[in-house]
Amino acid sequence: MTRPQSVEGGLDEPEELEPDQGTLALADPRDDHARADWERAAAAVLRKAGRLGDADPDDAVWDALTRTTLDGLAVPPLGTPDLLDDLSTAGRPARSGGWDVRTTPTDREQALVDLDNGATSLLVDPAADLPALLDGVLLDLAPVVLDGATAEQARAFLAVLGDTAPADGTNLGADATGDHVVEVAGLAREAGVLAAVVDATTVHERGASDVQELGWALAAVAAYLRTLTAAGVPAGEAARLMEIRLVATDEQLVTVAKLRAVRRLWARMLELCDVEPVEARIHAVTSRPMMSRYDPWVNMLRTTVAAFAAGVGGADAVTVVPFDSPLGDPDEFGRRIARNTSSLLLSESHLGRVADPAGGAWAVEKLTDDLALAAWEELGRIEAEGLGAFDERVATTVARRDDDVAHRRRPLTGLTEFPHLGETLPERTGDGDGVRRWGAAFEELRDRPATTPAFLATMGSVSAHTARATWATNLLAAGGVAVEPAGATDDVASVVAAYGDSGRSPVAVLCGTDAAYEEWGSDLVAALRDAGARRVVVAGKADVGADDRAYAGIDALDFLTRTREVLA
Repeated sequence: MTRPQSVEGGLDEPEELEPDQGTLALADPRDDHARADWERAAAAVLRKAGRLGDADPDDAVWDALTRTTLDGLAVPPLGTPDLLDDLSTAGRPARSGGWDVRTTPTDREQALVDLDNGATSLLVDPAADLPALLDGVLLDLAPVVLDGATAEQARAFLAVLGDTAPADGTNLGADATGDHVVEVAGLAREAGVLAAVVDATTVHERGASDVQELGWALAAVAAYLRTLTAAGVPAGEAARLMEIRLVATDEQLVTVAKLRAVRRLWARMLELCDVEPVEARIHAVTSRPMMSRYDPWVNMLRTTVAAFAAGVGGADAVTVVPFDSPLGDPDEFGRRIARNTSSLLLSESHLGRVADPAGGAWAVEKLTDDLALAAWEELGRIEAEGLGAFDERVATTVARRDDDVAHRRRPLTGLTEFPHLGETLPERTGDGDGVRRWGAAFEELRDRPATTPAFLATMGSVSAHTARATWATNLLAAGGVAVEPAGATDDVASVVAAYGDSGRSPVAVLCGTDAAYEEWGSDLVAALRDAGARRVVVAGKADVGADDRAYAGIDALDFLTRTREVLA
């Protein structure tokens, strides 16, 4: 470590703080810390937070911090080398450079604006007026993918294409399991374009889990290959004529692993078909159900995380759904933000410069393997039991997810957590995307806000009651219920006086410390009832004779429904 050149003026350097030469080790190629060191440090934090007891062993941090997906797969808090014991991987992402930025224009102006400002391909409705929509689009440079085309619609697009050499990735977009796929495949082979899409976004939007989405996609691929080979198309050529469309959510690690897993599954299926390896074409679309109509700006964060995960997972094409889609037809601002999400990830963060950047990460490799194995088992169930049984499993997943959302184990920022009752939503034309979102039950409550606020019976000083008062305010706001706080108080009489001045809501919520509850909580409950409160709630688990209790982990949806019934 050499001294910088001396500069006149300023303060003298504190030489006593300078480390000895050679002792400032900023990095070391060796791992000098054992597993037990991390466990000890993590356990200390969890004990301070009350999530581990003093008697719990340090290695209990694994159970405390491991998250389980809807499919029952464990996502540990830390990747460790032993996760890769006896694990072999195949079908790694091999995309070189940036992904294809695919947008969904509905008219010519949108198409040209998109292509002039970062988009590289278009996903279009084949029922649209294709000559008008694609007027001015350079079809030899910008791939066009039809979304579920019939043979007649495919011919209409090929007429627009004419003698132009189609851009690589152009896809007639027939449903790979539909009635038109054989005829469309014949048209595609003659024109030198792709023919079909396995669109697993459809089952995701019905509520399927990640494993169910992958299993359904594999079953659709198998059905497609059987159909085309029965029609005389070699399996290898059939494989080259299609792409798979999957969903990217804001669950970053799971999305990365899912997109990596589908390539492994694809490679295994082709191996069983005795087909030479064919690189899978993967199109990722950010999830619509994960979005929210309330505080829609948060959707920008959700779609950014999803697009990042899709890119890291090796998607060949990425479509970012505009943040304002739940409100109606996206406007130019929403479409621009969606385009720019990929542009920023590619041009500013340079995500496209490394192939499979998550490869070798212990936790990601393990999760990729777990998803692939579980999806292969799901494929077996679909093949053996049919789609009726699959639909029943999806319904079970929907119920489990709804329960997680209701208990706020799966928080939705801006809706179930940190809601803003006074927000002014952006105005859009149209009726929205029609997808049932994960927070649909809470959105229904917000659509019909309570006309009467609840009274917050805050106990003690502001510093004493703020934590629980803030928590209760957020909980009630998630159900469209405003609050009237008592403010700083010092006894039963002062709270009851504030209650009388507030308008005497039929619902009063005690918010204070455990010590305050023990000292005068029961008396306050009785006094509020005498003053006119029909339902008295305590924020916390204290037993003070209240009609209801509200604390972390309750069924918030059920609590809010009960509370609103009294307020009505």
